[in-house]
Amino acid sequence: MRRLLRNPASLLGAALVAVMVLLALIGPPIWEAAATRIDPGRINQGASSAHLLGTDALGRDLLARALVATRLTLGLAFLATLIGTVCGIVLGALPALLPHRAGRVVIAGVDILVAFPALLLAMFTAVVTGLGARGAVLGIGVAIAPTFARLTHTLTASIAGADYIAAARMLQVPRRRVLTRHLLPNIAEPLILNTAQAMGSALLGLSAMSFLGMGVQAPSYDWGRLLNEAFGHVYITPSVVVAPATAVALAGLGFMLVGDTFARAAAGSGGPAGQPAAPLIALATDAPLPDAVLEVRELTVAFPGGITPVRQVSLTVREQEIVGLVGESGSGKSMTAAAIGQIVPYPGLVGSARTRLCGVDLGSLKEADRRKLLGTSLAMVFQDPTSSLNPALRVGGQLTEVATLHDGATRTEARARAVERLARVHIKEPAQVVRQYPHELSGGMRQRAVIAMGLMGTPRLIIADEPTTALDVTVQREVIKVLREAVDSTRAGALFISHDIAVVSELCDRIAVMYAGRIVEELPAASLRDARHPYTRALIGSLPDMDTDRSRPLSTIPGRQPAPGDVTDGCAFADRCSLATDRCATRPELRTATDGHAVACWEAP
Repeated sequence: MRRLLRNPASLLGAALVAVMVLLALIGPPIWEAAATRIDPGRINQGASSAHLLGTDALGRDLLARALVATRLTLGLAFLATLIGTVCGIVLGALPALLPHRAGRVVIAGVDILVAFPALLLAMFTAVVTGLGARGAVLGIGVAIAPTFARLTHTLTASIAGADYIAAARMLQVPRRRVLTRHLLPNIAEPLILNTAQAMGSALLGLSAMSFLGMGVQAPSYDWGRLLNEAFGHVYITPSVVVAPATAVALAGLGFMLVGDTFARAAAGSGGPAGQPAAPLIALATDAPLPDAVLEVRELTVAFPGGITPVRQVSLTVREQEIVGLVGESGSGKSMTAAAIGQIVPYPGLVGSARTRLCGVDLGSLKEADRRKLLGTSLAMVFQDPTSSLNPALRVGGQLTEVATLHDGATRTEARARAVERLARVHIKEPAQVVRQYPHELSGGMRQRAVIAMGLMGTPRLIIADEPTTALDVTVQREVIKVLREAVDSTRAGALFISHDIAVVSELCDRIAVMYAGRIVEELPAASLRDARHPYTRALIGSLPDMDTDRSRPLSTIPGRQPAPGDVTDGCAFADRCSLATDRCATRPELRTATDGHAVACWEAP
């Protein structure tokens, strides 16, 4: 509204739209009689004191007819806009509901329709459905739909990778519910804003159709029909086209200016859907470890083109144990977490020799049973709490979804549980926080709210994917404390992913070091200073402490980590390692010593 009041063009557009709406309401009652009165003595006359803009072929007042036609013109334009926007949104949202191949067919069809001239598409539809107001409305609606379909698909794809969408897919929330609850509410604003401009386009298109004789038919009339009837006399009495032509121009301009204002305001305020990968493949059936909440053996994630970001990763997480997964960005940590939660985006493929959650083999479960187990026993905390929480929903509504969807709790019970879980993670006034939107919370509160969301069920495994990266050190310590308390109070296990080895050493019981998609070392956190792999020692050496000489530059690791598609058969760290020998051309296996310390390096002590 502030932008509307400051901008003269915006004020003009709003005033024009208000005047047109007012005329549509009062026009027929006031001027209907003058618009329909036939006067044979005043046929096709020009402007006069009795008829300011002249008369038509039956002596009817053209100004009165233009004012009365406002209602029908705006009504038909609104109906055409409604048809076009609804059909376009449905068409643009279909790729998020359909399988990948069917979705691509829909997108290709939309692209073809967008390339086709809109007016020709409207005329073709009108001819097929029948000339008249109904055919014109359907034609303009069909012409508007492809533009809205393209916009809807683009907006949907832009947020399809958000963490809260990934969390919903991890919970196996039905696609229709993901679309209506998580996707469409977050793209509603630009769609609504574009509707004003679509209204202007529909009004101009319908007037053009009626002018060409394909729209409103006599005895009904809109502005386009009035132009059609007056065009034969325009060279004799030019005033006969002034009223309908001016009305079309002013109404179209008004809606365009209002739509442009809303679009600019939204832009200034700031603020292909993936298909789940194939299910985990179980190839081994030996007995599960009695105290393990997660067992993963030889987990591999691959994408077309020979890209393999995760290579034969094996991990075990026990009850009340926090295992840290540490490594540089791009080492495959987050993709490992996604594979465990079965939210690897299409077209990724996930395979493993064994993947057990709470002693149950995920590969042996039916879809419904796997959905139930993952939804209640696995909690995921993502890196960015802003994208983890749906900005269009209140915090309480998002927390209660797990309880209502998987535990069958009532709304009242779920809300009470949400308040209790928020209090458990040390959020003050939790009863008030459940009624707030994510943007009303601080970064630390949002992250703790995400942790509380994971605790809404009865999680046996908590996966925290770099939950402290975007937070300052004070809030980092609070989040670490909350995670530790959550593990201790629920007796769950936790997989804590980070590139900050200092945070990992403080929080975790065991540490697994990952490089180029593989685990290269695994050791107790208390023995971190006794690390044996050159990469782990380099990570520790690059970490400053109170004894670091500030007059000297910090230690760095030369070179860079190979991309997932460039990893060779040998040791991936050899090019950056000062201890590398010819033997490193063969990849070393992860060997476990008697003290439980495992390392994959030929030169490690």
